[in-house]
Amino acid sequence: MERANTTTGLQRTKSDQMEETMMASMNLKSPGSGDSTGGVPDTGGTLSRKSSKRLLTAASPGRSGSSSRRYLRKTRSAQVKLDLEDLSSGAALSRASSASLGFSFSFTGFTMPPEEMADTGPFSDDDIPEDLEVGTRKRRVEAEPTLPIYLKARIHNVTYKVIIKGMTSSVEKDILNGITGSVGPGEVLALMGPSGSGKTTLLSLLGGRLREPAPGGSITYNDQPYSKFLKSRVGFVTQDDVLFPHLTVKETLTYAARLRLPKTLTKQEKEKRAIDVIYELGLERCQDTMIGGSFVRGVSGGERKRVSIGNEIIINPSVLLLDEPTSGLDSTTALRIIEIIHDIAETGKTVITTIHQPSSRLFHKFDKLILLGKGSLLFFGKASEAMPYFSSIGCSPLIAMNPAEFLLDLANGNINDVTVPSELEDRVQMGNSDRETRNGKPSPTVIHEYLVEAYETLVAENEKKKLMAPIPIDEELKTRVYTSKREWGASWCQQFSILFVRGLKERRHDYFSWLRIAQVLATAVILGLLWWQSGGDSPQDIQDQVGLLFFIAVFWGFFPVFTAIFTFPQERAMLSKERAADMYRLSAYFMARTTSDLPLDLFLPVFFLLVVYFMAGLRTSAGAFFLSMLTVFLCIVAAQGLGLAIGATLMDIKRATTLASVTVMTFMLAGGYFVKKVPIFISWLRYLSFNYHTYKLLLKVQYEHITGEIEGMQISSGLREVTALLFMVVGYRLLAYLSLRRMKLQP
Repeated sequence: MERANTTTGLQRTKSDQMEETMMASMNLKSPGSGDSTGGVPDTGGTLSRKSSKRLLTAASPGRSGSSSRRYLRKTRSAQVKLDLEDLSSGAALSRASSASLGFSFSFTGFTMPPEEMADTGPFSDDDIPEDLEVGTRKRRVEAEPTLPIYLKARIHNVTYKVIIKGMTSSVEKDILNGITGSVGPGEVLALMGPSGSGKTTLLSLLGGRLREPAPGGSITYNDQPYSKFLKSRVGFVTQDDVLFPHLTVKETLTYAARLRLPKTLTKQEKEKRAIDVIYELGLERCQDTMIGGSFVRGVSGGERKRVSIGNEIIINPSVLLLDEPTSGLDSTTALRIIEIIHDIAETGKTVITTIHQPSSRLFHKFDKLILLGKGSLLFFGKASEAMPYFSSIGCSPLIAMNPAEFLLDLANGNINDVTVPSELEDRVQMGNSDRETRNGKPSPTVIHEYLVEAYETLVAENEKKKLMAPIPIDEELKTRVYTSKREWGASWCQQFSILFVRGLKERRHDYFSWLRIAQVLATAVILGLLWWQSGGDSPQDIQDQVGLLFFIAVFWGFFPVFTAIFTFPQERAMLSKERAADMYRLSAYFMARTTSDLPLDLFLPVFFLLVVYFMAGLRTSAGAFFLSMLTVFLCIVAAQGLGLAIGATLMDIKRATTLASVTVMTFMLAGGYFVKKVPIFISWLRYLSFNYHTYKLLLKVQYEHITGEIEGMQISSGLREVTALLFMVVGYRLLAYLSLRRMKLQP
């Protein structure tokens, strides 16, 4: 007992010290206040959120000591003394204007006292909060004001159906049915539900990512339907972090800023915005680290997720959508991500996120909640009202339970450790059928139907009436959303140059890998040894060297095809993500992607020919050497075009590899070396083979000064062969571009 009393006394002493520290900090904040009991000056209004955070920071023991201590302590006495709920209960006051768009807006809330006007000035070093995860200070992003967008999934019911095609018939399946809700600036809406409940589908509908088949009901943004303009106002963070593994964090965000930010900003201003986002998200320690991937070491999972979020908030979006941002992260990192999302919402953005199974701390961070079960709406409202609502319909946890876990159990129809409503108990006692009961308890289907019916009876009509209320913004702002004008962040030439440089940096690691270089050089050395100094003017020497020339034509036709096949299938997810956000024109991407490979693709053939040409003793003439190299280059570019066309048309690596194998083998057989007399009904095939034209050009370069015919093949001027290869270079690439243009980029 004495020990317990001593402990209690120590706790009270610490609590009193905390109260004294709090009182002292408040008196310093308002020296002219005459109220000595409250410690808070009577300002005629409520404090801003930033002011409340400063008071907490000033009262924290971790702040009053050495500046090297980076941990904040929260005590119950401090929380009681300073009622944060009262401080943040007022509506947010926001007044902003946009010079680039030429609009202004305001909506009323609390007033700011004169002594708090200093808070509106630029941040000093002391004002910047600490990043608890990385242990360094972070600074706020100074961006233009956010266009407020009130998003309403207004029904008559948002529904979505898909058609599942089978071998003999098609079945229509309901993915969403009767979803109603709304969310405004400064709010975080969480979409919860078990796997397969339709969370991602609903999020994609809200972000305009699913347009076919057309959903039922209506989704409005500031009372206006979806328009292409919203692509630049909506940020969408996918569940999988789609990033280039060999780019650093700074490079990734810098390229995104240069492509997505408005043309009115200079290159330096865009790069500064990227740096600001890095510090805002606490990524300064890893800004020069590669992103990494499956086979490349890079940043951690939490840092990678923050980079994905930074890719979207860099444009200062009005609406930010996130698909399960905490998946695969530990609880501490997940809490950090949600805190970042909450801070983003406080800047006036509308934030919607899907969440699978959050911890209790994460759950209380959400402002609003939509609970889905089998595509139906089980609850919509304030997250803090979810538990009281389900208690009112007879569903309460019997043990202490995480609210999110309790809600997911209900959505799954699991009522273990949950009170059973009297209506469902009556059904169990009657035992009408096996469908309604299972092991003496209501079946999941019955529970689901009961929850849907209860929501539609008690809540749905009131929420629908709330949706009919007018939005507190000007009519001019409403019309700003409804415009079909597409605004690019950079001109076509700028997009091409940015994507070209980005492509070189990303793929240089693959092209200059020791494995690829060793493969090419080893092949060249083996060929040089087999045809060692085989040059000569005799027919026997020429016949031996003809085989070498044909192998060169086949090798540099085969190698680029199977390299280019993987180009578009591997980048499909990135292309889909960036094109959905209108980062660049498809034509700029295509030209940059195909041309950025050329310097890397033409690097290895130079070393290959330098080894083979002189070891094999081919024609010792500078003109012959450079013409042979140009011929090989032309073959490589044509073969690369074929690989791009096959990959873009099929967008499946297995099928593309199979088709390419058959095509390359056919071109090789029709190349003029194995078969001299091709039947006339299939002789046209050889003119489609780049191996055939490359082989004839190499024969012309090496032996036109000796003879006009080699093994029955006439040596012509070479103009027809060059023209055919040029047509292949352009034609195959045009086919690849049209295939990308026609296909749906969403995987």
